[in-house]
Formats: sequence, C-alpha cells, structure tokens
Amino acid sequence: MSLIWPQMLALLALLPLLVALYFWLLARQRRATVRVASIAIAKLALGRGPGWRRHLPPLLLLLALTTLLLAVARPTATLRLPLAERTIMLAMDVSGSMRAEDVKPNRLVASQEAAKSFVNKLPREVRVGVVAFAGTAAVVQAPTASRDDVIKAIDRFQLQRGTATGSGIILSLATLFPDDGIEIQHVTGQRNFPGKDFAAKQEATKRPPAAPGSYNSAAIIMLTDGQRTTGPDPLDAARMAADHGIRVYTVGVGTTSGETIGFEGWSMRVRLDEETLKNISLLTHGEYFYAGTAEDLKQVYEGLSSRMVVERKETEVTALFAALGALLALLSAGLSLWWFGRVA
Repeated sequence: MSLIWPQMLALLALLPLLVALYFWLLARQRRATVRVASIAIAKLALGRGPGWRRHLPPLLLLLALTTLLLAVARPTATLRLPLAERTIMLAMDVSGSMRAEDVKPNRLVASQEAAKSFVNKLPREVRVGVVAFAGTAAVVQAPTASRDDVIKAIDRFQLQRGTATGSGIILSLATLFPDDGIEIQHVTGQRNFPGKDFAAKQEATKRPPAAPGSYNSAAIIMLTDGQRTTGPDPLDAARMAADHGIRVYTVGVGTTSGETIGFEGWSMRVRLDEETLKNISLLTHGEYFYAGTAEDLKQVYEGLSSRMVVERKETEVTALFAALGALLALLSAGLSLWWFGRVA
C-alpha cells in the first residue's frame, strides 16, 4: 500500500495526546469520587461496575479516528480487478513439426485440447480470435464471443511447412487494430517483402508508441514448438506489439535440444527457440511458459485463463478507510448509548 499525501500522517501525532487526555480525565474522576463511611455500603449502592465495557467505546473511537486520519492521507493499493472488455488472440503454430509425438498424443492434438479447455474457462464476455501460422499466417477465426465457433476453428487446423512466428504476431496485432494500417500482405503469403522493406513500411504506418503492456483490453497468446524458418523477425513483430501496448504471452512446446522428425518420405530438424520466445515476452511485458508434456500445457493454459480476465491496477482506497472509520465511530457511539445511556 502507498499514500498519495503521506505528509498528512503527521496528524497521527494527535492520537497520543487524546489517549493522555482520556487517562487524565479518568484520574480526575477518581479523585472527585465522594468519600463514604463504608466501602461495602458503596458497593451495594453502585452494584457491579462497568469494568472493561467502560473502556471499549473510547477504544473504538480511537481506532475510528486513526482510520479516518489514514483516509486523509489517500491510501492506494494494487488490486486485481475484473476487466469489463477483453479480446484474446490465440496465435498457434501449425507447422509440420507439430505432429511430433514427444507430447502425447502429439504436439498438435495436445495444443488443440489445451486451447479448447482454455477457451471454455474464459468468461463469456471475453472475445477470442484464432490465428494459425506455419510458413504464412491466417485468421481462422475473427474475435468472437461464440465458444463453439472458436473451438470449431481450432479443430480445423491443417499442418503446413515452415514456421513464421513473426507472422503470427503481426497478423494477430492487425486483427486487434484493423484501422492502424499494419501491412499484412507478406505475412499471409499474398506478397513477399524482404525484411528491410517490411520494417520501412511499418515505420511509415505505425501509430505513436504506447507504453509496453499498457493496453489492458487485449492480449496475444502464442504457442509454438520450433524456431523461425521464414517470415518477419519475431523480435521486430514483438516491438510492434510493444508499441501498441499489447502483451504477448509465449508458450514453448517440445525439446530445446533439437529433434529430427519425419513423415511421408521427408524429415526435418526442429528445435525450440526458447531465447527468442523469452525475449518476445520480455519486450511486450508478457510472460514465457515452457510445456514439455500435455499436462504441462494444460496447466499453462489454466494459469493463463486467470491472467486474461483480471488486471492489476493501482487504485485509491480512501473510501474504504473512510467507511471503516465511520463504522467504528457509529459502533462506539451505539455501545456507549446502550450501556451507559450517553455517548462516551
């Protein structure tokens, strides 16, 4: 917790003075007690004394004043608040290496099942879009609140050659910001620009940069099992996402040491590029997750489902302190009236 006006805490110095005044009044009251001939007679006349009840209302009042003085300092706290509106883009690798069976039954099926479970656990107000990428990228489902449409899109994945991780990020970003002029022809295979031409085109059309991670109404989750073999540099794509304030959460599936897989008469060497995935998440203020098994992948998506629907936000909580102080003051006054017929 932090304070907007910490200098107001100086007012707390008044509280010890109030405590001293209370005990001074008690002592004065004792000295002013009428002398009687017999203590026994006095006890019979007065009955049982108030005991601890005598001190409880003043103590509650002291706590009320303390809480109200803290409220004057305008306290703030970092709270996890639900997002009223959220769009999540799933950018999923459908390259041929996803048929590897080191993640059972294979990487593709495990990722599909985990993604579908993730989608079903999201609140209904969260929209989900799906981008599939291999050598190029394609929007297989525009952002929608329909869970059935998203799941059907995930089930339609078809394996292709190549791994263009940068294309998956850029097309996801273009889907989230359709009016920003993001050049996407080359990532969808319609045109083929060299890397330098791509960077120049994006520099000419991009919006004024936002603070990385500052856009709280959308996020990208990218799952891949290999290193980039074609398409734009994924770190350039990550910088574009960072300039839009979009967080990219990366999920790596497979082996980091490399593995040779083959099917239908051809083979290829695949290796998970963890360093690049970590840098993507670092640049965009997202987070990197490694999933070596189907169970790991499921747990990753379960953890992401909670991250995607709340935001951590510094919020002023002065009203809570003021309400608590008022409640304690009312309780003090109520007990005093109930027990002694007067306000302490």
